[in-house]
Amino acid sequence: MLVRPIKLLSPCILGASLLCSNSVLAENFSYNFIEARIGGSPSTFGGQMSGYITENSHFIAKMDSEFSGDWDLAVGAGFNGPLNEFSDLTGQLLLHNVKSSGSDKVGDENMTELNVGLRAWILPQMEVGGSIGQLIDSDESQTIGSAHFRFHSTDQLSVGAAMKFHGVYGSQVIMTARFLY
Repeated sequence: MLVRPIKLLSPCILGASLLCSNSVLAENFSYNFIEARIGGSPSTFGGQMSGYITENSHFIAKMDSEFSGDWDLAVGAGFNGPLNEFSDLTGQLLLHNVKSSGSDKVGDENMTELNVGLRAWILPQMEVGGSIGQLIDSDESQTIGSAHFRFHSTDQLSVGAAMKFHGVYGSQVIMTARFLY
């Protein structure tokens, strides 16, 4: 009679230990970084900071500007989790404060961004990724997206190129330098 409860208990213990395993919850990329970026058409300059809240969630703060009295300031949270040993599923929920260059207000409008994406290693030091989402303001929403390529030259530095589609500044080509901490 004691054999049956032990047989039933063993898979439960194994399943619980797998859920608590660091290898199951680990991610394939670091989300602790500071990034500097330059965008083209229109020309923008910006930066971003990200840091872990928990192993599979992180905070995000970023700002971009054409330096003509404008800005796009966004803060929020993101999630990350492994799909397999080479790729992560990611997502973000961001609140944007956008100021146009001719305005005297602190921010012309507030928007919400929700996106989901994928990051994958294609070679030991090369990463590709993309995301798709919605940028929502009080009047309308628009679909946004991005695709990126990043070369990790060292464990602390990576450089990359990205294409953003339909963001606050429209579609842009972006060059980035990311410093991991």
